[in-house]
Amino acid sequence: MIRVTRAVTAATVLLALAAASPAAASPRPAHALPSAASLSDAPPERTAGKLPPGWELTDTGAGKQLVWTSREHVPMGDARVEFYAGDRLLGRPVPAKDGRSFRLDFVGARIGQAKELRVMAGGRRLDAAGKDPAPWTGSPPSEQRAAAPFPANGVDPGVPGRYRTVSGEYALRSVRLPGFPAPVEMRAAVVGPADAPGKRPVALFLHGRHNTCFKPGGDGPAGDWPCKAGTQPVPSHRGYLRAQKLLASQGYVTFSISANGINGQDHFAEDGGAQARSSLVRQHLARWADWAAGPAGAPAAVRAASPADLSRVLLIGHSRGGEGVNRAALDSLYRPPAGQDGHRGKVRWNIRGTVLIGPTIFGHNPAPEVPSMTILPGCDGDVSDLQGELYVDGTRGVSRGAALHSAVYMVGANHNFFNSEWTPGQAEAPADDDFWTGETPDPVCTPGTRTRLTATQQQAAGATYIAAAARLFVAADDRVRPLLDGSDRRAPSADPARVLTHAVGANRTRAFLPGPSTTVSGGRLCAQTDPDPARACLPPGGAGGRSPHFASWETSPEPGRDAVAMRWSRPGSAVSVRPVRPVSLAGSKALAIRMIVPPNTTGTQLDVTLVDASGRRSTLGRARVDGLPGSERTASHWGREIRVPLSAAVRSGLDLKRVKALELTPRSRSGRAWLMDAWGWSPGTPAVRPAVVARVDIGRLSVREGNSGVRIYRVPVRVTGQGSGQVRVFVARPGTEEITPRTVTVSPGSDTIRVPVPVRGNTRYGNDIAHDVFVKAVRSAAVGSHRGGVTARNDDAMPTVRVKPVADDVTEGRSLTWRVTLSAVADADVMGELTFLPVDRGTELSTLDVERRWLEESLGASPTPAKPLSKAVEEPYLPVTIPAGELSTEVTVPTVTDRVNEPKEWLKARMMTYDESWGPRPGPVVTGSVRNAP
Repeated sequence: MIRVTRAVTAATVLLALAAASPAAASPRPAHALPSAASLSDAPPERTAGKLPPGWELTDTGAGKQLVWTSREHVPMGDARVEFYAGDRLLGRPVPAKDGRSFRLDFVGARIGQAKELRVMAGGRRLDAAGKDPAPWTGSPPSEQRAAAPFPANGVDPGVPGRYRTVSGEYALRSVRLPGFPAPVEMRAAVVGPADAPGKRPVALFLHGRHNTCFKPGGDGPAGDWPCKAGTQPVPSHRGYLRAQKLLASQGYVTFSISANGINGQDHFAEDGGAQARSSLVRQHLARWADWAAGPAGAPAAVRAASPADLSRVLLIGHSRGGEGVNRAALDSLYRPPAGQDGHRGKVRWNIRGTVLIGPTIFGHNPAPEVPSMTILPGCDGDVSDLQGELYVDGTRGVSRGAALHSAVYMVGANHNFFNSEWTPGQAEAPADDDFWTGETPDPVCTPGTRTRLTATQQQAAGATYIAAAARLFVAADDRVRPLLDGSDRRAPSADPARVLTHAVGANRTRAFLPGPSTTVSGGRLCAQTDPDPARACLPPGGAGGRSPHFASWETSPEPGRDAVAMRWSRPGSAVSVRPVRPVSLAGSKALAIRMIVPPNTTGTQLDVTLVDASGRRSTLGRARVDGLPGSERTASHWGREIRVPLSAAVRSGLDLKRVKALELTPRSRSGRAWLMDAWGWSPGTPAVRPAVVARVDIGRLSVREGNSGVRIYRVPVRVTGQGSGQVRVFVARPGTEEITPRTVTVSPGSDTIRVPVPVRGNTRYGNDIAHDVFVKAVRSAAVGSHRGGVTARNDDAMPTVRVKPVADDVTEGRSLTWRVTLSAVADADVMGELTFLPVDRGTELSTLDVERRWLEESLGASPTPAKPLSKAVEEPYLPVTIPAGELSTEVTVPTVTDRVNEPKEWLKARMMTYDESWGPRPGPVVTGSVRNAP
C-alpha cells in the first residue's frame, strides 16, 4: 500500500548517502523472504526508468530517502536488513513500526542502476526481485552417494550423566542499560544437578533476537518493549531446556537468561545490542557470584541446585546472543570503558569458553583468548551467510593462538529450531521455520529431504555438541577434542545429523596464510570480499552459492582477507604458495589444510608437496576433498580440513625449520578449489593464558552544526588495557563511496587514531550528516565498540508548510490541484502526505470518479466496487515531497468524465509533514469540488 506522487524512478540516479544515526545502524532485521508491494511509476515527465517493485525514491536533491516496503509483515530476526546497489552496501535502513517499510536517508552517493537495488539480511535477499533461485545445476545432493559416516569418537558427550536434575526460574528487579529508554528484565530458567558433590561448573545460555511479545490466541507476535496490555513476553529463555538438562545431568549448573528487553530496544544501539547483551550476561554472573558467597539470599531455584563454581564458566549464545556472549567474554578479560557498559562491578568469574550457535558477528572482532565453538546451521534462513565463521577466521594472527576456535557445520539444521520456543509445535508463542523454501523446493533444506534435520534431531545434535564444548573447554577432557578440531569423528548421540568441523588455534603453528605478501603461481590470490569479479574469490552476489568465509563487513573490498583460488581443466598443474619468508613446521605431526571445493562435488584429489629453502621437495601424500551438500540458497562453500602427516618429509630429510613453499597439484580431471590456510598440527589442547593487549573502542560524538563557520571535531577513540597492538581503521567519507583504511599501532594513553572532522554551519533545514569510522583488531589488540564517528545534527527548524489551491473547483475530466509551499528553501527533502478524510457535506468523490491508473498507482486501490476516496484503502494518502533546494511542489487528483448527472462531489484531505524523527505534524485541511461536465 505505497503511493508516490513526486517520486523519481530513474534507471541511474545520483544520491548522497547520509549519515546513519545510531538507530539507523541497527534496524530490526528480517529472516523471512516476503514478497513486496508494488509502487507507482513517477509522472511521465519525471520518469527516466523504472524502480523495481516495492521501491520508492523521493525526488532529486539532498536529503532523499530510499524506501522499500514489503506486502507482508517482515518477521523479527537476528540478521540486519541492508540496502545494496549490486554488491555495494548503501546502508542500513530504519524499520517502520508496521514491520513492512524500511527507510534509508541519503545525501549524494551514486546508486547506479536502479535494477541492481537489493534488500539483504544475513546474505539472504528479501525484496521482490529476489525470486526463487534457479534450481541447482550440479548433481542434486539427493542423487549423490551418501557420505560414509565418520567413525565414532571414543567419548560421546551426548550421553546423559548420573546426576538427578532440578529446575526452576528466578525473576529479579529489572536493570537499566546505557542508551536504552526502558529497563531490561532479569529473568532466567535454572536447571542444575540436585546431588552433585562440591561446587559445580556453570553454563549460561543467552537467546537471540526474536519477537518479544505475543497475545495468546490472538494476533501475531510483536517486537515491543515493554509488552503492551493484553500481551505477554515470548519465553525464549525456556527454549534450551534439553541442552540444559543434559549438562545438568553431567554436573553443570545451568541458567538461561531472558533478553526481550534488549531485543525490543537494540535498534537504539549502533552495535546491534552486543554491548547491552554483554552487560546483561555479566549482571547475571555478578548475582551468581553474590549467591555463591551468601547462598541464603539466593532465589529458591538457585538454592535447589548444587552450588556454582564461577571460576569455571561456559557461555552459550544463539544468534545475536552469540555476539553478546563473545563480547561478554572479551569484556570480562578487558574491561569496557565507563559510560558504555551496564556493569561496572568487579569480575568474579572466569570464562573458560564460548559456544556460538548461528551467531551474528557485526563487529568482526572475536575474543581470540577465549576458546570457542561456533555451530554453523547449513539451512540457516536468518543469518544465512553463516557469518559466525569469522569467530574462527577472525582470530588468526591476532593473538598467540593457544585457544582452540572450532567451526561445526551442521548439515540440514536451520536457525530457529535450536530453541524450542522458536519451533512450531513446541513453542508457546507463534513460531516458524526460518528457512524460506518459496515455490521451488530446495534439494538440501526443504523439510522431508534426506539432508534436512527434524526439529528433535537438530536439538539433540545441538545439545550434544554444546556438551562437547563444555567437556573440552571447562572440564579439559582432551578425549572430546576430535569432535571439534577437524579430526573427522562423530558423536553417536547426534546421529543422524551429519556434522563436519575444522579449527584454528590450539597446537597449530602458522604456516601458510594467504595475504598481500604471499606469492602465488599456477593460481591466483583472491579477495574474500570484493565487488570486482576479477579479484573476488567467488562471483559477487552469491551466484552459484556463497561462502561463510567470505561474509561481508562494513566495507568492500576489505584489505587483509585473502585466499588462493585454483581452477584446472586437466590434472598435473601445480599451484605454488610462497610466504614472504620461510616458515617452520618443526615439531608438528601433520600439515592441516583448510580447503574449499564447490558444494555437491566429490572426488577432488590433490597431491600435497612441501619445498624447503634449499629447494628439496617432499610429497606428503594425496588428499581427497568432497563438497558439502548445498544449493543456491545455502552458504556451502566451506573449508574442509585436510590433515596430511609430515612423516614423509622427515624421512626425505626436508628441512622442516625452513619451508618456503606449499604446492598443491590437482589429480582429478578438472575442478575448482580455494585454499584458506595451512598450519602445522599436533594433538592436544594447551592451556590458555590471557594476553596483555590494548583495547580500542570507537565512540560517536553528536554535535550541532551551528549557524556559520567551520568547526573541527575529532572522532572519540578510547584506548585502554595494557601493552600495545595493531588495529586497522576505516574512515568513510560522507556522500561518497570512499572508505580509507590504515593500520595503526595503539597503546593506552596513545593518540595514534586521530580522525578530524570538519563541520560547516548554516541556517537552512537539512539532514544529519555522519562521518563514520570502523575498526578491526589486527595483532595483540582487542576491539569492543567497532563503529562510531561524528554526527553533525541539523539544528535548524523545518520550514512552515502551506497548501494553496491551484484548481480546487473543477469540472469532470479536469484535475484537482494544490500547491504545497515552504516558507524557506531547505537542504533536505521535506516530506509529508495528503491524507483523505470523509467529507463534511454533500457527496464524496469516489473511486469511479478518478483516473483508474492514478488510483491503482497512487493509492493501490481498484475502481470497483465503488468506494469514497477516504475508504478506498485503509488510511489512503498521497506522499508529498518538496525536494531539497526547491520551494514548492504540486499535488493532483485527476478526475474522469462519467456522463452521469449527479450533484457536486467533494474531496477533503489533511496535510501532514514529518520531522527528522518521523513524528507527524498536522497541517492544514483542504477541500475540493467536482462539477458535472457541461
